[in-house]
Amino acid sequence: MDKNISALFTDFYELTMAQGFWKRGMDSPVVFDMFFRRHPFDSGFSVFCGSEDFFTLLENFRFSEDDLNFLRTTGIFEEGFLSYLRDWKFSGDIYAMAEGTIVFPNEPLLRIHGNLIEAQIIEGFLLNTVNFQSLIATKTARVYLASKKGRIMEFGLRRAQGYNGAMSATRAAFIGGAAGTSNTLGGKSLGIPVMGTIAHSWIMSFPSEREAFDAYAEIYPQNSIFLLDTYNTLGSGIQSAIEAGKKLMEKGYNFGVRLDSGDIQYLSCEVRRKLDEAGCFDAKISVSNDLDEEIIASLIEHGAPIDSWGVGTHMVTGGNDAAFTGVYKLAWRHPTDGDEINVMKISDNPAKTTNPGIKQVYRLFNEDGTAKADVIAVVDEEIPTNEEGTFFHPDGGYRQFSFSPAKVVPLLEKRIEKGKRCVDANLSDHERMIKSRKNMEEQLDLFHQSFKRLLNPHVYKVSLTEKLSELKKSLILPHL
Repeated sequence: MDKNISALFTDFYELTMAQGFWKRGMDSPVVFDMFFRRHPFDSGFSVFCGSEDFFTLLENFRFSEDDLNFLRTTGIFEEGFLSYLRDWKFSGDIYAMAEGTIVFPNEPLLRIHGNLIEAQIIEGFLLNTVNFQSLIATKTARVYLASKKGRIMEFGLRRAQGYNGAMSATRAAFIGGAAGTSNTLGGKSLGIPVMGTIAHSWIMSFPSEREAFDAYAEIYPQNSIFLLDTYNTLGSGIQSAIEAGKKLMEKGYNFGVRLDSGDIQYLSCEVRRKLDEAGCFDAKISVSNDLDEEIIASLIEHGAPIDSWGVGTHMVTGGNDAAFTGVYKLAWRHPTDGDEINVMKISDNPAKTTNPGIKQVYRLFNEDGTAKADVIAVVDEEIPTNEEGTFFHPDGGYRQFSFSPAKVVPLLEKRIEKGKRCVDANLSDHERMIKSRKNMEEQLDLFHQSFKRLLNPHVYKVSLTEKLSELKKSLILPHL
């Protein structure tokens, strides 16, 4: 991954506001929260992803002389401000959930502490990185669960949104549960297993399927997966694959077949039957063809004998949901000439009303080790274990619940201190990615199946402590 990124990778209004703050001497301490408003895909959960890439790139997020020259051409920025940007870098602290954490709407995923200008400039860069990778990791986790944690191959390079989209999607898909990728550069750069079979063009380049399969098997005896549907899946396709496969079996190798069109349910059953009748019991069946989690779940439910799944378009683009709804909102500020101020956005739409102040998120657990609820608290609060507490709905109404947690885990941890990593700083990007993948797998097991089902999942509670709820009400009431 190229670790140098221009600080021009931000929305233009961030820079015009930054100059305004600079001119007014308003570069005082602030806290911003990054959170999201709804799950994509009508999901019951989301996967937090992209933060480790963001942290890696943040250390080199700078304005070059060429960048400053470009800003000069706009005629908007003063030379004094451009001189300020010449030495600018992010020097604040960031508290964040661990990448791979299962997350829910309206809870802070990252909490950014810094001066106003630096916190403002990084907004677009942060949202771009975390929103896209969280979307893809969430989609992949749903596919992974639909396959009963089967072998998922990410085949999306050719349908991804450009070079950066493809590379980011490969990383996020691996964290979300994919076993490997067809993206060769992604495999090299990220240390992810690379996977692939053959295309129809290989088969069409030979006089017959049998000759095409024999040639491939001769070159790649340990990795032969024969594509069946170039001409006739249940005719020449499977027959040629069995004949070529038996020659491999005689040499001590196994083989597989791939289905890429047609009625996958019917064809996979018929192909399995023909393979077994021919004594090819260990031959594997792989499928592709615009798969998503709903199709995979249906195939699994109806007993389709499929060993691996190649998922492309729907995995790396988000399919029917174009974006993750992450936002970045000011929650606290400390003017140089006054007291600390808790702030919030108040909206006629309750879903867009934010939670004020500096906050921590706690995950509360049942006696059996499953997660019960997440609670957002004022940062200096503690939630004791084995002691009943009452927690309040974020909309400020009368809904509440009481619970005595068997275990309480804080989710936000300081990960950037004075602009530098302070957690896992000595790990490689690959090691951090592997750690994030493992975290995702472990996290999924903490939640009851009802929160993870594809259709009408149960809504997981995200509530406020009484102290935060009262703070929120006290800021709303003067505006009613």
